[in-house]
Amino acid sequence: MEHTDFDGIIFADTLQDFNALRHTGRVIHILCSGGNMGFTFQDTRYHIAAGDYVILPNATLGSDFSDSGDFQGIFMSLSDLFITSIAIRSNYGIIGHLSLLQNPVMKLSFHDFRVCKQAMLCIRERMEDKGHLFREELLGSLLTAHILDLYDIHARRREAVRLSEHITFLLRKFIELLYNGEYIRHRSLDFYASRLCITPHYLSEICKEVSGRPATYWIDRFTLLEITRLLWQKELSLTEIAEKLNFSSVSYFSRYVQKKIGISPSEYRKMTFRV
Repeated sequence: MEHTDFDGIIFADTLQDFNALRHTGRVIHILCSGGNMGFTFQDTRYHIAAGDYVILPNATLGSDFSDSGDFQGIFMSLSDLFITSIAIRSNYGIIGHLSLLQNPVMKLSFHDFRVCKQAMLCIRERMEDKGHLFREELLGSLLTAHILDLYDIHARRREAVRLSEHITFLLRKFIELLYNGEYIRHRSLDFYASRLCITPHYLSEICKEVSGRPATYWIDRFTLLEITRLLWQKELSLTEIAEKLNFSSVSYFSRYVQKKIGISPSEYRKMTFRV
């Protein structure tokens, strides 16, 4: 694992080293060049092979990583702070972010794989030039070029959507509210619309335009991820989980889970502990 005085970008070659990089405030990129690897992301199991590129927009959303003995690839961990500092002007980032929350895996063509691999190796090589007087700016520029290539790869695979600065700002703030845990206290669409000073209908429409899903889908998605995470903790009772998530009663909590995933929290817990 390469961890220098600069932690905006950190590289790793093995799953063991990579696991040390998965913590809050990091964005994870994985380029698989051989073998295979599996992981769970937002309650879905993924398996990747050579030519797959994974982007986890929040490192803590991935779990249960495993790899084959012959796995080869590049792990790149980026700090949110450094990504923000390079200030990419394109508004495509929010589109890609919402898309990656639904599926974090991109299957690359041979050409795109080569472009991504060369870019990552170049960034890694230039990180070694610690005497460069503008090292962080240089690395920021190289990372910007790589991210724009990823935008291009992603955009070519889906219908082009152009976003105004205003819509980009609103969606970014909406997702930030969810990442900050507001869904624990507020699951009403009205709350988020009010915080953004727009109507609930408008918030849902712009979410649907960009991700194909209304705003309530994203509120429920973050909520259900936290619910399933807590249900895995055997020591917590359903009453304690309901209280942690600010449900007014266990019965209301159970009805919410039943409606959203089709089974009660007790049944879900029994099913997961049997696995």
